[in-house]
Amino acid sequence: MTQAVQDSRLAALASLIAAGGVVILSGAGLSTESGIPDYRGPTSLARRAQPMTYQTFTGSAAARQRYWARSHLGWRQVARAAPNLGHQAVAELERRGQLTGIITQNVDGLHQAAGARQVIELHGSLSRVRCLGCGQRTARTELDQRLRAANPDWDALPGQLNPDGDATLDAGAEARFQVVDCTGCGGVLKPDVIFFGENVPRPRVDSCYELVSGSQALVVLGSSLTVMSGYRFVRHAARLDIPVVIINQGPTRGDGEALFTVDASLGRTLSALVG
Repeated sequence: MTQAVQDSRLAALASLIAAGGVVILSGAGLSTESGIPDYRGPTSLARRAQPMTYQTFTGSAAARQRYWARSHLGWRQVARAAPNLGHQAVAELERRGQLTGIITQNVDGLHQAAGARQVIELHGSLSRVRCLGCGQRTARTELDQRLRAANPDWDALPGQLNPDGDATLDAGAEARFQVVDCTGCGGVLKPDVIFFGENVPRPRVDSCYELVSGSQALVVLGSSLTVMSGYRFVRHAARLDIPVVIINQGPTRGDGEALFTVDASLGRTLSALVG
């Protein structure tokens, strides 16, 4: 793509956003500039992380021990991450009244940390924990305190941070980690996020469809749209003749439905759009 074409597309995007009524669909690529890796973008090439599946987590106590040991360290790195220029630009567009809302596939809470308020967390949030027995939700900070108390001499050091908030560890460190259960019913605790193989709650999906249907344009930020969870909203917009614009580094599954695409880094590009 020539620079002239790129500039023309960015100008068209600026006009689209200025008209208002835009819904944002954000993916992991928006958070890589905050130090949180993704599974499929350019930063993923050096990793071989396999995401935890719902079936593995619920079916194996050893898998849960491994997950919580890794997440106990990795979550702290995600919790310390700060919003980048892309998150700040999206929050500014919301303040200006140009957005109808934000649908995010991310579980890091960085949209809200940047000041955005109209956010649907499609895949949940790492800041919460849910009991699979009684359904009680508690703060992740509370679980962190309980895990620290249960593992006072556990001195493992985190390795590579993975996209779903865990960090690589050696098997010995994982085996020494003590997991805690729900204080209410003794049930299994799970991060309040949607694992691979788990369905997004239907009311949440319906809210996203309704948001897209009532918007004038859908702008995708930093998502390969590989999984149907996010891609379905691009297809929905296309069926309603709602223009779709995608900003992402590399091709996406939704390129065929897009009015146009922009292959560029998100922080710098979005900052330029808000001026």
